[in-house]
Amino acid sequence: MKFTLQKKDEKTKARAGVLETGRGLIETPIFMPVGTQGTVKGVTQQNLNENIKAQIILANTYHIYLRPGLDVIGNAGGIHKFINWQKPMLTDSGGYQVFSLGDTRKITEEGVWFQSHIDGAKLFFSPENTMDTQRIIGADIMMAFDECTPYPCEYNYAEKSMHMTHRWLKRCINRFNETEPLYGVEQNLFPIVQGSTYKDLRMQSAEFIAEQNMNGNAIGGLSVGEPAEMMYEMTELVCGILPADKPRYLMGVGTPQNILECIALGIDMFDCVMPTRNARHGNIFTSKGTINIKNEKWKNDFSALDDVFTPQYSKAYVRHLIQCHEMLGAHIASKQNLSFYLWLVKEARKHIIEGDFEKWKESTLKIISAKL
Repeated sequence: MKFTLQKKDEKTKARAGVLETGRGLIETPIFMPVGTQGTVKGVTQQNLNENIKAQIILANTYHIYLRPGLDVIGNAGGIHKFINWQKPMLTDSGGYQVFSLGDTRKITEEGVWFQSHIDGAKLFFSPENTMDTQRIIGADIMMAFDECTPYPCEYNYAEKSMHMTHRWLKRCINRFNETEPLYGVEQNLFPIVQGSTYKDLRMQSAEFIAEQNMNGNAIGGLSVGEPAEMMYEMTELVCGILPADKPRYLMGVGTPQNILECIALGIDMFDCVMPTRNARHGNIFTSKGTINIKNEKWKNDFSALDDVFTPQYSKAYVRHLIQCHEMLGAHIASKQNLSFYLWLVKEARKHIIEGDFEKWKESTLKIISAKL
């Protein structure tokens, strides 16, 4: 993996770069659609490739481990062949899902015992077996096993958790270095900065992660309920410590506004379930603002859902589909939202290169923040 910075914005900390992987180039800043169970909900791989213009997508280690299971993925020749996706993929470690299980899991130094949300089976994740699992899945970018602390979080717990995440990271790196990719394409391991919303912990963690000298770095444990300004403060702090010549990935973020603000702070990669999750509930991002398509005002509005991305379907028709719980409604809305997100980061990249990113960001924020 090679990361090349092409342009830095003069008025902000925004960057435009290119990430070279074994399965193709990724132009940054980039948004990565989330395919939790090996599918980005509501859209096909053809849609992702040809219409939405996704350059990299995610899969979730926890969910793939449970269903369809590693035997099936291994027999298929890896996740790319299983789902028929030729471009890069990233897998999270499963840590966030495991830790969100609450009372059904037990954290130890060795790893985490938890119960399957499907059948209640008792299972165990450790730094070592999450590396092995991601090797079998075949992701181009593998995430280290960490603990994502909740918000709010007591300082002592956040500190203890951070140090355990660091010890787990060392074990992840050791296992990663002891093993090889299974499908003839390189894989890369990204560590994750933790430390909740405490400046000193975030600084410690960022310095530790930077010292590991991996090919990219991630920031976790944000966008978990803390105020947006606090997320921005932690992000800016960490970006000032993580190496500038490596891609920076802010996990689980976020709204279009969050993405533009964090691009300005130096983030290169984003993911979030929001575009598809909101789509299924009728909350649609457009080039003129956000629409709640369920509102009565759209019932007889026969103008295009979006002149840029979805000119072929009217607001009235998409409202009808969503109201009737027709699958096509979720498909159209999901395709629209993802197209909008990928357009947004592509436009950000263009304006970073052209040198007017800050001016464009401020004017774009006013447009996309409008409630139609």
